[in-house]
Amino acid sequence: MTQSSGFFNQRYVNNFVPLPGKGEPAVGRLAPDFELPRIGGDSVKLSDYRGQQPIFLAFTRIFTEKLFCPFCYPHIQDLKQRYSEIVDRGAELLMISSTDQVQSEQIVSDLDLPYPFLYNPKCESFRNYGAGQALGAPLPAQYIVDVDGTIRFRHMFSFVDHNAGMDEVLTILEGLIPQG
Repeated sequence: MTQSSGFFNQRYVNNFVPLPGKGEPAVGRLAPDFELPRIGGDSVKLSDYRGQQPIFLAFTRIFTEKLFCPFCYPHIQDLKQRYSEIVDRGAELLMISSTDQVQSEQIVSDLDLPYPFLYNPKCESFRNYGAGQALGAPLPAQYIVDVDGTIRFRHMFSFVDHNAGMDEVLTILEGLIPQG
């Protein structure tokens, strides 16, 4: 199992054992930096946004280009519909998936996603953000990182509360708009 394409792959093996999300990085801490490839563009480094704009990080659970988490697929679609509201608040949305490049390209194409879609099949960024894992893929998590690179909001997956609510996210982003 050396390739990441398909369902039963190295990512599946590495993420099979259920592990809950961790408490770190916590709100108030500096967000861990990463550099990840982006579909349709150059690699994205989180620290490049520092001093520029807040970031909404959406770690999403996608198994393959045709097999989505039943909790995450509606969230991906909601983000697509409300992306302009995030941008209107001066922020950027970075969606991060554990799918490989080929799968990620297909997802962006099939779903016509307007926001930056980053992929990380080795799942290092998911682990650095404490996302947890189960049944072959990392669990979803969402973070808001302010213009200084500090985490202002985090939401970890639970069966009761799968993904962060967009109204709450937009309210927090609204509060990060510089006054003046």
